[in-house]
Amino acid sequence: MSLLDELDPGQREAATATEPVVVVAGAGTGKTRVITYRVAWLISEGVAPQAILAVTFTNKAASEMKERIHSLVRESAGVPWVGTFHSFCARLLRSDGPFIDIPRDFAIYDDDDQIGVVRQSLRLLGYDERRFTPRGMREIISHAKNNGWNSERLRRESFGEQGRVAAALFDVYNAALRRAGALDFDDLLLEAVRLLQTSEEARKRWRGRFTHIVVDEFQDVNEKQYELVRLLAGPGTCVAVVGDEDQSIYSWRGADPGILRRFLDDFPGARVIRVETNYRSTQTILDAAAAVVANNPNRMGKHLTATRTGDSLLSLCEAPDASAEAEFVVAEIRRLLRDDPALHVAVLYRTNFQSRSFEEACRRSGIVFRVVGGFGFYERAEVKDLLAYARVVVNPADDAALARVINTPPRGLGKTSLDSLRNDAAQRSAPLWDAMGDGFGSISSRAASGVRAFRQMIEEFRQKRAEMGVGDLLRELASRTGYLDWLEQQDKEELTDRAGNVKELVAAAEEGQERGETLEEFLDRAALVSDADSFDEHVPVTLITLHSAKGLEFDHVFLVGMEEGLFPHMRSLASPPALEEERRLCYVGMTRARQTLTLTRARSRRSYDRRSDMTTSPSRFLAEIPKDLLKTVNVGLGFDSPKFRLAGGESRVPRQPEEAEFSDEPPRPPSRLGGSGQSLVGQRVRHPTFGVGTVLSVEDDGDDRRLTVSFPDYGMRKLIERYAKLQRV
Repeated sequence: MSLLDELDPGQREAATATEPVVVVAGAGTGKTRVITYRVAWLISEGVAPQAILAVTFTNKAASEMKERIHSLVRESAGVPWVGTFHSFCARLLRSDGPFIDIPRDFAIYDDDDQIGVVRQSLRLLGYDERRFTPRGMREIISHAKNNGWNSERLRRESFGEQGRVAAALFDVYNAALRRAGALDFDDLLLEAVRLLQTSEEARKRWRGRFTHIVVDEFQDVNEKQYELVRLLAGPGTCVAVVGDEDQSIYSWRGADPGILRRFLDDFPGARVIRVETNYRSTQTILDAAAAVVANNPNRMGKHLTATRTGDSLLSLCEAPDASAEAEFVVAEIRRLLRDDPALHVAVLYRTNFQSRSFEEACRRSGIVFRVVGGFGFYERAEVKDLLAYARVVVNPADDAALARVINTPPRGLGKTSLDSLRNDAAQRSAPLWDAMGDGFGSISSRAASGVRAFRQMIEEFRQKRAEMGVGDLLRELASRTGYLDWLEQQDKEELTDRAGNVKELVAAAEEGQERGETLEEFLDRAALVSDADSFDEHVPVTLITLHSAKGLEFDHVFLVGMEEGLFPHMRSLASPPALEEERRLCYVGMTRARQTLTLTRARSRRSYDRRSDMTTSPSRFLAEIPKDLLKTVNVGLGFDSPKFRLAGGESRVPRQPEEAEFSDEPPRPPSRLGGSGQSLVGQRVRHPTFGVGTVLSVEDDGDDRRLTVSFPDYGMRKLIERYAKLQRV
């Protein structure tokens, strides 16, 4: 019982449930603690560790779970299966993929590999990649896969030319992957589900392994991930899912918070357990976040109670422009770190472009910061190059890896020669490796010599790879290919540290070798690293998007850009489900804060189309926070730039953007378009936030004249003319 004594009542109930269960664990309530103690308790009750499967979404979360479980059950023999959905699926397919004609040595194509295949497919079909960008096409194809669509379904669901072209690419792209013996990230999940659906032998084998399954972040699962769980759960399997519907923010990759409720129907006897004691934030922060997300319908609901003391109100600050917003935030960060250098502070924003002004302000102030979502270690070109060499050794049919390194370092094989080999391979519907084995197309004798030497070298590595550890193999690849020497020569000229990154990769491989990691396992781990895994909690200031911040926490949080059209994003304003997700994203951002939460907005922001500043309106989410939980900042917070104007003493936020703005300026005189109401119908007008639209109808002809205007990106809006700042176009 000493193990369970460390849990609060809600956590204890969730950890010891013996029937299928939905654990509704709010932000900061110890979700990971529930999962790890549940696994430890099951083992203490006699369940074999190997019969327990725990899946989550990031390598970082999986590693944390493994460490915590190990610390709780040190004396246990064996370890449970703990990993991400994708790593589990890769392991399953490495074992039983041949049942559905997937080779065990398949490659995993990352973003760059996938985009390269899409680019080649566009060229093959004669499409202009400047018009149909490879990245955009890849995203559409990925969305279709996550929804379980084939090319015909994608074609039916597509209303625009982009979607129709993606549908045409769909089968060509997948055929290229098959020729290369490769799977993309989406395929890992799709093929694992197909394996369990179609192979009775594989399904029986894997169902027989697990008596208990625990799923983390269940609100983020898509249909295929849910189907995987159902296929793995046999008649005697106890499934526990842990999640928070208010933190479901990944609909673009198929996540559906409604699956939490479906679980109760699909698993008879399942019950709901709420874990509501919050160990992260103050009660004020929790109440403010709860007030915002309460505006979403059809929630299961919960009430979080804080254990942290302190009742500081949320701070609300308004700056005249994005530059001044960044100056204010960085001045506040400088003050906080001066008082306590050990603090962790985050600036959260809706879209990546917002980071620029904060990066520049931090540099000017000498503040050490990290931008999460930038180039991580495994995304660096030189790291990907050496990994590509290793991938070719494992699977020479891996066209993306082969094309990446065949002329790196240069071997006399230029673009013309490579295109010739590719055309030869395409005509034979064969991998590029086969085209390098005979004939050599129409390439020059110098290029043919380079290809022949390269192929011989790879064959030699393939023959002896079984005798070499992963670290030894990568070290010899870096040396014998001439790649490391080539980089070091470049380093002297370019003053970069690319060679150092290659050496660090070899060191990482050697560490894996010491753990008994195979080459395939090392390549899988490198391929499945995500942005969240690169978070460094020792850097005092983190600049990060709201999506990437999920699962993290900070002493002080600045939630910036609280403006209509920015947050919530303009793409969500005409779609109720999308707007609900934006509201959940706001909830996620607010609940990252431990001690204080500051909300900021710029009253004007640079418009790309107009190349000038455009007046903004406050985010509707500000209006949803109770006014008694907000305070406006004052000069005492350390920001005294003359260009900055503080918000007024009243902290209420107008619910309609046309009613008013936070300011202590004298009220502006009402603006009128002039003319009779009838003459305005059909008139094109410009709104500072919604852009250009068309007047559909006019009500009243007095001071409170109301106009109904249709905006292409925002739908129909009813505006009070004198406050709307409309201009004739």
